Amino acid sequence: MARHPRSWLAALLAILLLLNAAGAAAQESGLLSSRVFVPAVGVGAVVGCPALPGASYAALTVLPPPTDRPAEQHADLNLALRGSTPTGGHLGLVDYGGPTDPDAPQLPGLFSDSRTGAFVRLHQVYDWNWSCNCRGGPLTNPAVTLAELAAVPGESLHVPDSGYTIGSGYEVLVLYAASDRITLKYTREDNVVHGFTLHLEGVCVDPPLLDLYRSWNGAGRSQLPALRPGQAFGRAAGAAIGVAIRDSGSFMDPRSRKDWWRGR
Repeated sequence: MARHPRSWLAALLAILLLLNAAGAAAQESGLLSSRVFVPAVGVGAVVGCPALPGASYAALTVLPPPTDRPAEQHADLNLALRGSTPTGGHLGLVDYGGPTDPDAPQLPGLFSDSRTGAFVRLHQVYDWNWSCNCRGGPLTNPAVTLAELAAVPGESLHVPDSGYTIGSGYEVLVLYAASDRITLKYTREDNVVHGFTLHLEGVCVDPPLLDLYRSWNGAGRSQLPALRPGQAFGRAAGAAIGVAIRDSGSFMDPRSRKDWWRGR
């Protein structure tokens, strides 16, 4: 007898609910001290990472020196090493005082319709202790360092434009990529020391882009994939994407209106 076409989905959701409950119990018992962003899963969530139609990618020469350790083991490049912990706060744009960079990346450009992000959950990224190469406590200044923005599962995600260029019409280098996360840098250095860095979690990185990154990463990182302003790099894996942004290494509040959402 043929199975009901949605039976596999019901089974998957049941497993996810059991895993979530087990994780919550472990958190309460002190067995878990951190969380890695996992996109919300529901009907319509992306299965696999379907390629973006007609997409093509190129690489640019990276300014030396290369990163001082494998990128997947570098807590400034691979945000999964740090993880994050949920926090409270205003689920919307926040008005800060002080100066701003008029050329900072504008986060509405993440979405094809350039909408203002709908904030659904807030997090604090963990600090990193470089002397022991281990995780520290949650970063508390600013109070929010990673935000989840509502997304339509499978919608395309794009490079937010800025007033900066890395040459030849390109906007960012891909400093790190995995199937479910990507790190974009608005300069050609292989680090986060200067300029803006954007970490995106809960994404389906376009498979050809991921293949190109892995190829150059394995070849010593003399070149890395480069993306143009507004270029699509993947899709939303579920009902939310995680966004963290840094200025010269420091994590900033992704809700800041004057910095990343001007005119909203």
